[in-house]
Amino acid sequence: MSGVVGHRVGRLAAALLLLSLAVLLSLAVGSRTIPPSAVWDALAHGGTTDDAQVVRSLRVPRTVIGVLVGIALAVAGTVLQGITRNPIAEPGILGISQGASLGVVCAIAFLHVHTLTGYVWYAFAGAGIAAVCIYAVASGGRGGASPVKLALAGAAMNAFLASVVSAILTTNARALDEFRFWDVGSISGRDATIAGQVWPFLLAGLLLVLAMARGLDALALGDDIARGLGRNVALLRATGALGATVLTGAAVAAAGPIAFVGLAVPHIARALVGPGHRLLLPMAALLGPVMVLLADILGRVVVRPSEVPVAVMTALAGVPFLIVLVRRKAVAAA
Repeated sequence: MSGVVGHRVGRLAAALLLLSLAVLLSLAVGSRTIPPSAVWDALAHGGTTDDAQVVRSLRVPRTVIGVLVGIALAVAGTVLQGITRNPIAEPGILGISQGASLGVVCAIAFLHVHTLTGYVWYAFAGAGIAAVCIYAVASGGRGGASPVKLALAGAAMNAFLASVVSAILTTNARALDEFRFWDVGSISGRDATIAGQVWPFLLAGLLLVLAMARGLDALALGDDIARGLGRNVALLRATGALGATVLTGAAVAAAGPIAFVGLAVPHIARALVGPGHRLLLPMAALLGPVMVLLADILGRVVVRPSEVPVAVMTALAGVPFLIVLVRRKAVAAA
């Protein structure tokens, strides 16, 4: 048993090394490639060269945002899959990201908010209201907020909110023109101010979900067994939903909707360290930024000197992954 645990801890260390490499590449690679030595010199000693200015003023904030967003989406997806026992649960599918989008649309169209730093708070509010509505709908009737009811309520809320967003945008051309740049999902053009706004929420969400890791393990065994182990199932689901909402709100507020990170990363992490959430959550927190940063790096170089937004790259990678996942589940069911 200790050998298995040691092996899994070793994989965590390897994931940390991979994240360090992704951070270095994010700082060095782009439309203008900068040698690693120049990157280190810019970080350690400052400097006024063009390379130093690019690293410190553009790529450091972009990389920090990428790390924060990757952690938030990956951990939120892991928690949502745990509380719903649904392998395709993730913030986008369950409507939380769409709630954040509605908050931003309302801020642009009705409140005349026109800055990324201003969008942050309305995205948080939209994600929170959507999560409360989803949980309220799923909690009604017999059995409370069961995994199936949460998934169905999330899918229904996602469709409803997407319709409301479309209705607002089709009647407000100016809002559409501004919203589409945020909605594409990108970490380009973000500055340190946004990172400063969202990191406290990211920390709060992480602490909340890490504290309930054992509870998530109990939920994985089924509601009846979890109750038999002395767990309050309703409280666990509510706490998990709150943590996932805070994390999703932080990520979507900072970078816009980015799909498939919350779906794919938990499955990869689970294959590496097993289903126990005390190792699964840290592994997801390490692999999420790796996926976001590598997708962003690839988006910078495929059509130089232009860029492909990170959400487009994660979707291109995520669709094949989802197809493979569905086929594997179908084979397992057969």
